[in-house]
Amino acid sequence: MADINIYNPEKLGPPMGQYTHVTRVKANEFLFLAGMLSGDSAGNVIGEGDFDTQTAQVFKNVEAALESAGASWSNVVQFTTYLVHSQDIPKFMEFRLREFPKMFPDGKYPPNTLLMVDRLVKEPFLVEVQTIAAL
Repeated sequence: MADINIYNPEKLGPPMGQYTHVTRVKANEFLFLAGMLSGDSAGNVIGEGDFDTQTAQVFKNVEAALESAGASWSNVVQFTTYLVHSQDIPKFMEFRLREFPKMFPDGKYPPNTLLMVDRLVKEPFLVEVQTIAAL
């Protein structure tokens, strides 16, 4: 069982969103998930042109990958998020404000690095989330 301590050092000030500055982990095993996209099991794009639908599907795919290894949201220690359009940042923040309290009921949200990229592996994809978990 991993010992996960998620916290914000006072010297760093409050985070600028639904994340925490630091995760300290003591674990026997780590799980590294590839960047998840809004594809279904047949490889179809879910929510083409719809950022909110794509984001929801991305996190469903992250959850499925976690569950495949016997893990859950409580095992997540870090996210890296890639967005194609900076105009989608407010939508991403709204998703996290709405959904993260359900996913992380203790209010300890894993660190997240948000990056803007020119495009993802296929043109219709708008968001990708890479995840690290500790078991």
